Amino acid sequence: MFRLAVTTLRYRTAAFLAIFVAVLLGGALLSAAGGLLETGLRLNAPPQRLAAAPIVITGDPAYHPPDGSGSAAFPERHRVDPSLTTKLTNTPGVQKAVSDSSFPAVLPLPAGGTGGRGGTGSAPDPSSAGSAGSAGVLAGHAWGAAELTPYRLTAGHAPRSGQVVLDERLAGASKPGERVTVVVGGEPRTYVLAGVAVARQRVDVPAVFFADVDVPGGVDAIGVFPADGTSVRELVKRLELPAGVKAYTGDERGVAEFSGIATSLPLIIMSGVFGGMVAVVMALVVSATIGLSVRQRRRELALLRASGATPRQVGKMVIAETMVVGVLGLGLGLLCGRITGTWIFGLLADGGIVPPQLRFDQGPLPFAGAAVLTFAVLRVTVGFAAARAARIRPIQALAEAAVPNVALGRVRIVIGLVFAGATVAIALSTPFMGPANAAAIGGPAGLTGSIAVAVLAPLVIQRALLPRITRLVEKRGTSGTLAVINLRVRAVQFGAILVPITIATAIAVGNIYSQTTQQQAAVDAFTKNLTGDVVISSTTGGIPVSLTAAAQTMPGVTKVSELVRSKGWIEEPYDKSHTSDAWPLLGLSGPVYKGKVKKGSLDDLTGNTIAIPPGTAKKLKVDVGSELGVRLGDGALVTLKVVALAEGPSGYESLLLPGKLLAAHTTTGLPSQLLLKTDDKKATLKADLSKWPGTSIGGRSVLADGLDTGLGVDAWIGYLLAAIAVAYTAIASINTIAVAVLDRRREFGLQRLTGATRREVSRMLGLEGLLIAALGLVAGLATAAFTVFPIALATRGWPIPSGPAWILLAWVAVVLLLVLPTTAITGRIAMRANPMDALSSPVG
Repeated sequence: MFRLAVTTLRYRTAAFLAIFVAVLLGGALLSAAGGLLETGLRLNAPPQRLAAAPIVITGDPAYHPPDGSGSAAFPERHRVDPSLTTKLTNTPGVQKAVSDSSFPAVLPLPAGGTGGRGGTGSAPDPSSAGSAGSAGVLAGHAWGAAELTPYRLTAGHAPRSGQVVLDERLAGASKPGERVTVVVGGEPRTYVLAGVAVARQRVDVPAVFFADVDVPGGVDAIGVFPADGTSVRELVKRLELPAGVKAYTGDERGVAEFSGIATSLPLIIMSGVFGGMVAVVMALVVSATIGLSVRQRRRELALLRASGATPRQVGKMVIAETMVVGVLGLGLGLLCGRITGTWIFGLLADGGIVPPQLRFDQGPLPFAGAAVLTFAVLRVTVGFAAARAARIRPIQALAEAAVPNVALGRVRIVIGLVFAGATVAIALSTPFMGPANAAAIGGPAGLTGSIAVAVLAPLVIQRALLPRITRLVEKRGTSGTLAVINLRVRAVQFGAILVPITIATAIAVGNIYSQTTQQQAAVDAFTKNLTGDVVISSTTGGIPVSLTAAAQTMPGVTKVSELVRSKGWIEEPYDKSHTSDAWPLLGLSGPVYKGKVKKGSLDDLTGNTIAIPPGTAKKLKVDVGSELGVRLGDGALVTLKVVALAEGPSGYESLLLPGKLLAAHTTTGLPSQLLLKTDDKKATLKADLSKWPGTSIGGRSVLADGLDTGLGVDAWIGYLLAAIAVAYTAIASINTIAVAVLDRRREFGLQRLTGATRREVSRMLGLEGLLIAALGLVAGLATAAFTVFPIALATRGWPIPSGPAWILLAWVAVVLLLVLPTTAITGRIAMRANPMDALSSPVG
């Protein structure tokens, strides 16, 4: 039977090519998902600027809730006590300990650069230095920390007070002794260039070194050098570190240098969802392809049974020929797994989901896991198809080959209805969830709905052919009548084409519009809760005090408030509603908050105070005048007095703090924006900001710039799933259509012998393709609606999603461009032979 199975591959190229490509793509994507999982577990980030120190001490970058439920990355730099440097220096076995701090220091562009309105220039784009987020502006360091890289001087000398040493990439043509302008903490200052230095290894963010006396207080990290004869491992065990402080060695030292490498949870979640969806979609596509192939070979299998083959032998043959092709596709897919994983990881790094300095690790385990999972999915899928083929009796199979049976078994109908019922139940429960849980609850509705359509595909096609639709098609003449008859009689075969279109539409449209809806809801909740007409922003690390003061006297300005954004947790009394997911913290210094104040006053929001939502106050049994212990974004636990109970949009409430207090506990130490109330917006927008390089002024549209909606990982999961859907739709649709059309050579030959022309047969195929594409789009959009509309209702308050309409139109165009040309091309190939030759063809 194995030799016979291999022989049949020559005559079923199209069907087995579909399986080969589907398994190849599945193996490659599962290997990539495994690589993401391994990367998340290892979190290796080779250090750059701290590479010379064998041991790096820093604050734990991950927040661990008191109840021990998971962990989350601190949104700000977790600093350490400066006195720890002296303590470590005095530890036996330590040669020296060198402290390091990073602060905003940027060289502005020359006059005429692309600065803000009225500005003389702007800070360079942080990404130009190869960094992500705010890392590019945190280029300021003390010269004493240069040995942590190490840097060496190529010109000049070490800086003294009022002097700087520049990385050679920043110095350009400047020579020691010349004056340079550096924007420090948002304020432009003039320094003497003492020297030019070059790093002895790769450093993405060029540094600006200052004299130690000119560096702001605070220590971000401490590099520890072991004494001669002391091993790194031995010294790490000997170090006595306070709670919340950790020691890193090897490639783990990058955690202390780069932000965003605190916890593996985002990558683990992404790899799990991504890999699981790949496995499910691959199973559905392979199942539909194998099922179609087996059904089209009923006559061949019947003859085998009639000639003495047992059901077991027939089943083994189907399994053998499919597994041969599948294993070949799996092998090539695993070879492509490294390329695919690196490419996907690069997309995540470019999108800011992971730091670009994090190393993509993909050892043998991801490939082994992908091989086992892909093989298991393939074996189980082909097992079901082989079992069905083996159960058919010879006479029954011959009859079914002539007139295809479109009736579904009871078990299959029950399974389909169960998944359909689950889809409805999920959709009905999603609107009652908060915005934070809406996607997690409502997202699976797209998958369960797709499975329901896949299981009930022949029934869906038959029920969708309503008289009004069929009459419209039949008006196209004989070709239209034959197209309707074929769709009814060949509902099972056309169901194999319907399945990938439906799955892809549901996943792609559902995921994209779910993400755009959630993103817009979060932005609206933030911006609509603040008053103000004009926003001032900065690319140099934040808004300096002098700019805040100057804004008070700008033309048309009536009120000014600093805006500081961060995240934190309420620990005393412990708030169980926000454990690993942090509270949004909003720092204000003026009357710009629109939310209703139920008790107290926001005028008292000064010093160590806080305003919280009334519902949170009730849950924690606190009131105005009570004290709360709040863990801020830099790990500091501060005691704050409740001065107001302020409402916010449901599901998007924030904790309000004084802007000055919150800014002191951020990485840059500065407000991110200024929000201005005006009585003459046009006059305010003309304000001169040339004194502050890198600043810009604009309307409310820039208010949400840099807003962390907390949906970054979820959004990328959605977009990756949409990409999977597109890829599998292209593969499955093209190959399934090719298999289905090429198998109808005899039918086309008979039609042509009875008087039909090539054009009439082609028109019939075109109408069939158009109908099945339309049915797939409608079924997919209906399935996606069970995800998108409930999520919109839960996040926005009404069931209208947000997102550009062109995405939907583009997807419709993609499906039509996949189905119609493929149908036309394969139809022409199928009719290439003489009609009599087609009738005697051994295949189709």
